[in-house]
Amino acid sequence: MIEEHERAVLNVDLPEHRLKASDVGVVVHIYSGAVAYEVEFLALDGSTIDVVTVEAEQVRPVSHRDVLHVRERAA
Repeated sequence: MIEEHERAVLNVDLPEHRLKASDVGVVVHIYSGAVAYEVEFLALDGSTIDVVTVEAEQVRPVSHRDVLHVRERAA
């Protein structure tokens, strides 16, 4: 389980939010039973891209093997 205020990695593309698998966000709310999370996705400058409710299987915890990668979002 991912705890509140921890980073989470998106496992799937969410085109309706212009998010892609491997984008990183911060959990801002955990729904009862950890069946879903509210995740805030941020740009590298700290500005909020979107706050999205995702099912638990759509995100995973950050691993010590993960490497940050920058991608430019389409306008």
